[in-house]
Amino acid sequence: MYLHLGEGTIVKNKDIIGIFDLDTTTVMKSSRTFLNTAEKEKRAVTVSFELPKSFVVTGKKKEKTKVYISQLSTVTLEKRIENI
Repeated sequence: MYLHLGEGTIVKNKDIIGIFDLDTTTVMKSSRTFLNTAEKEKRAVTVSFELPKSFVVTGKKKEKTKVYISQLSTVTLEKRIENI
């Protein structure tokens, strides 16, 4: 199954490592460092140009993680997963 992240971007459910709220996680320095590193390594994908509310980390075996920055809240994304 797939999770729609907004603006036509979808990811496979089995590839999702975590869904995180930007407001609460970016308080920690380690989270900011993770996001900055992903952006520098071109592993961050901005789903929409609207105000970002969450980020989804995906990964597969033997591949680097990818970070999708979404305008959708974590609650909305979790509801979408539950409805699949």
